[in-house]
Amino acid sequence: MSDLAKRRTDFRTLHESGCFVLPNPWDIGSARRLEKLGFNALASSSAAAAQALGLTDYKITLEQCLDHLKMLVDATDLPVNADFENAFADDPEGVAANVTRAIATGIAGLSVEDQHGGALYPIELGVERIKAARAAIDVSGEDVVLVGRTEGRLWGLSTPQEAIDRLVAYAEAGADCLYAPGVTDADEITAIVRAVAPKPVNVLIMNADMRVPDLAALGVRRVSVGGALAGAAWKAFDKAAEALAAQGV
Repeated sequence: MSDLAKRRTDFRTLHESGCFVLPNPWDIGSARRLEKLGFNALASSSAAAAQALGLTDYKITLEQCLDHLKMLVDATDLPVNADFENAFADDPEGVAANVTRAIATGIAGLSVEDQHGGALYPIELGVERIKAARAAIDVSGEDVVLVGRTEGRLWGLSTPQEAIDRLVAYAEAGADCLYAPGVTDADEITAIVRAVAPKPVNVLIMNADMRVPDLAALGVRRVSVGGALAGAAWKAFDKAAEALAAQGV
């Protein structure tokens, strides 16, 4: 078994029971610091990756994303999950082609969103896109975890039930793990967990009131923080730089 194969096996095993935290580094240094702290896996963040390049979220290119993923994979011995935005394609054929390229970076998992330009794809197209990603992974022969994401709750584009309907459809289309960023209500999280069971659910921590033990008690299998760690680092950077500038530039 190659090192990458072991990482992928380990990553899938993490989803089988309990609850684990999936922190989001943005460069080599942050990835290695998180590994030293004892985390079992890492995930990229599209927002953090963009900020590191001086861009805003959703402004990085496919090539920049692939380079970023390869950097993270090479920086650590841990499994890396890719925030792959909308797979940088609208049509299922483009999704499959780009997922194939992402797998080649060595990632252990990747998420595919159901939005483009601030609007959700019709659910039928969303399903076909997940099926295309699933097929690309299966053809590759690599044990990569596919995460089906719906962005409606994050952007205020869908009701709780509409989000659940999409997640159930994506689970049936072949997603291994389901994710609706933006959900913070305990009852809504519980409803999602029950709707897609036994498949695991990822929850994004959105505020200080959301705590890992509480989410685990709701049946959540993995918890991520998106661009929050990068945001905290940049906030501290700005504060220190502003203090220095105030002394005279």
